[in-house]
Amino acid sequence: MKVNDIKEIAKQRGINPGKMKKLDLIRAIQQAEGNPVCFTTGYKEECGQPDCLWREDCDCAAGSR
Repeated sequence: MKVNDIKEIAKQRGINPGKMKKLDLIRAIQQAEGNPVCFTTGYKEECGQPDCLWREDCDCAAGSR
């Protein structure tokens, strides 16, 4: 998902995205939604969220930690 799309989701959740990076934006959204803040933490298989909006990006970013 592109950063501009993520920023729009953040705004819808009441988060001011400012100059936040993609990783920080997604984690802020996860927190605001009351979900585990697990994006790219290496717990994708254990997270229990197979329909997570960020799952595909989590795969891509996991290797870049």
